[in-house]
Amino acid sequence: MTPAPSRRAAARPRRAADQPTADQPAGTDQSAADQPDGGATATPRPARRQSSTGAARKSAGGTARKSTAGTARRSTAGSARKSAGGTARRRTKAAPEAAPQPAPESAEPEAVAAPETTEPAPQAVAESATNAPAAPLPVQAPDPANPVSDTAEPAEPDEPATLARQPLPDDRFLNRELSWLDFNARVIELAEDPQTPLLERAKFLAIFASNLDEFFMVRIAGLKRRLQAGLPVRGGDRLPLRTQLELIGAKTAGLVARHARCFTEEVRPRLAAEGIHLIRWSDLSTGEREGLRTYFREHIFPVLTPLAVDPAHPFPYISSRSLNLAVAVRDPDGGPELFARIKVPNNVPRFVVVSQEGLGARFLPVEDLIAAQLGQLFSGMQVVECHLFRVTRNADFEVDEDRDEDLLQSLERELAQRRFGPPVRLEVAASISDHMLDLLVRELDMDSHDVLRVPGLLDLSALWQVYESSDRPDLKDRPFVPATHPRLVEGEVPRSVFATLRDGDILVHHPYHSFSTSVQRFIEQAAADPLVLAIKQTLYRTSGDSPIVDALIEAAAAGKQVVVLVEVKARFDEQANIGWARMLERAGCHVVYGLVGLKTHCKTALVVRQEGNQIRRYCHIGTGNYHPKTARLYEDFGMLTADPEVGADLTDLFNVLTGYSRQTAYRRLLVAPHGVRSGLIERIGREVAHVRDGRGGLVQIKVNSLVDEELVDALYRASQAGVQVDLLIRGMCTLRPGVPGLSDNIRVRSILGRFLEHSRVFRFGNDGDVEFWIGSSDLMHRNLDRRVEALVQVTDPVARAELDQLMSDAFSPDCESFELHPDGTWSRHRSTDERPLVHLQERLLRRFIGTGK
Repeated sequence: MTPAPSRRAAARPRRAADQPTADQPAGTDQSAADQPDGGATATPRPARRQSSTGAARKSAGGTARKSTAGTARRSTAGSARKSAGGTARRRTKAAPEAAPQPAPESAEPEAVAAPETTEPAPQAVAESATNAPAAPLPVQAPDPANPVSDTAEPAEPDEPATLARQPLPDDRFLNRELSWLDFNARVIELAEDPQTPLLERAKFLAIFASNLDEFFMVRIAGLKRRLQAGLPVRGGDRLPLRTQLELIGAKTAGLVARHARCFTEEVRPRLAAEGIHLIRWSDLSTGEREGLRTYFREHIFPVLTPLAVDPAHPFPYISSRSLNLAVAVRDPDGGPELFARIKVPNNVPRFVVVSQEGLGARFLPVEDLIAAQLGQLFSGMQVVECHLFRVTRNADFEVDEDRDEDLLQSLERELAQRRFGPPVRLEVAASISDHMLDLLVRELDMDSHDVLRVPGLLDLSALWQVYESSDRPDLKDRPFVPATHPRLVEGEVPRSVFATLRDGDILVHHPYHSFSTSVQRFIEQAAADPLVLAIKQTLYRTSGDSPIVDALIEAAAAGKQVVVLVEVKARFDEQANIGWARMLERAGCHVVYGLVGLKTHCKTALVVRQEGNQIRRYCHIGTGNYHPKTARLYEDFGMLTADPEVGADLTDLFNVLTGYSRQTAYRRLLVAPHGVRSGLIERIGREVAHVRDGRGGLVQIKVNSLVDEELVDALYRASQAGVQVDLLIRGMCTLRPGVPGLSDNIRVRSILGRFLEHSRVFRFGNDGDVEFWIGSSDLMHRNLDRRVEALVQVTDPVARAELDQLMSDAFSPDCESFELHPDGTWSRHRSTDERPLVHLQERLLRRFIGTGK
């Protein structure tokens, strides 16, 4: 039985063969590494399922039939075959379940693509501002593990107040790419700040370099691809693609020069004054040179392969982000100049430690050592010139998930092709000759606009090596030990996490609260507890030696039902996640890969436990990954709860992810791609209604990025109505605050520091009955339209008070931060003798741990 079309959907159900491919395959959580998006993004169509069991194939008669949910399934073990009755069944590679749960049968109508415009039609806001379909959802089959609440129909959200339809100016959006470069400029500003500990300044220089690499590999590559394909401009600012690339090129060149200047004129000399020397070959003594020649002959020379370029030797393939020496040689007895390329091996450290005494050390770039020994590589030839260069290639790719084959095999094939993407950037030493540069540009089939001349060292991301190998706590942030949440501190009589959660929710705030004694302990205790029947969890990124994965494997070995959704398309973690998926399958876990065309980015875990004659569900929903290492570096929230409604919601969500359920409305969750944008717009509209009724209105949002045009416009209209809007945006923001008549009531801040601000928090005044939400979703097209994201409402009074304090501190006048101005520029509010300010992270360290910088 299929529900009636929702308000934003067409009437025709989507057939499996009609399913679209993924719009984009993800960056690191700290970069802008999603595909170029548009101001009007199509609502995703019903997605096929990806699993570890089989792909839906055509029946023997050659006719593709729809499954009970009208979807097909991906696998790693073959094809889901038609049964005698003609219905596609799932097979599982893991140990069979004792009592398989039937998947609810429903179908979802095809979504209507939004029109190609930056401002929706008048009815669009009202239609999008609801989290429930127009017709009731089909009643789901009860979950045997959750017999009480799963059959209850989720409450329909109230119809939102229609936001004002005043005309909005065409220039109301900032360019998202330039906004991302502004974010990286703020990273440089931290490196330039003399109040930042010296090795932390070096670390920020390394972060800038890594961020810029990914920006070119994904964002610039995407813009170039659209330009070459003649695709239309996407983005609210409507800036032509060629103009965008020109502006990006000019701004990037300025940032690269500023980055190099900070290193060569400030950080490097100060490191030398502290005994940490980054030297060149000319700085070495005779004895040091002799020792390094021996090291070169024994450890580096055997690995090097000079590649000549002439009619018999074509120009070699240059791998992405590798360091290379472009060498020109000639016969000393006469003859033309000849070109050769030497790849700097990436399996040796970038810096050779020449000496290390006491608190100091001397680091020599390995390319300097190789360049000084070219005579051994080109015996009998005269070296005319030698320069370092580096190529960045397009690392974005798409997997055709509609192809009738194994998803993992398809993904691995595409990963193998990633290294051969077209070049998008050429970095060269500033000293390179025009002749040598022209040769590189010609042979690499690049344009002069793709060239960046870099003064000083190329690829300063290698400064991580200097940071990590320098045992100088006096030049780094003060170390700290994350605190165990007070309610999880073990007393003389041990108490399980489950018993504690029965007394109320726990909101953990990483890195101030320990990940290992909260979230990790929750999963480990669930794995070891004989009363736990099942564990269901999503994994987007995790560490190389993940205790979370170990616990899930232990649980499966103990006979528990373990279901793990591994997102194998997490950008740059694809290969690692494929390995985790196969390891978990071999251990007997049920592994699925989510929905075709969507990435599963939500951070959720569900534990089902037998307690007497009833089943109780325990949940974790967070803003960050299940990654113990980044949990010490990234600022994130996580909610641990035994709330029955949240448990019922997570059960429904996992049925969507692993089965054929088409649930779109939830009790305490907002779930993308169907409910996050509309749910937030509904709540913004409610604040407008409060103001119109003579009451106050408040919206406060903390996210990594804000670029979605519909939400930006909703915030503009809220400001026009008199709602106070406070935005804490770490990265990209395309909204212009403080524009008279448009955004007078909006202020935008950004906080950067020793921890990566990564949490997503939403606060709505709601006429005094304040609502708080946390979750995995940023306000970008990829999160709202092409990912499965989950926000959870926080209702526990203690947790709400903690979130209230955080947001109040972040927007207080004495908080050190950056502020966005109407013209798109940022200024830094920093402490002075006359006006002392406190960094939010330092304040939280003092509050939770008792230590600051």
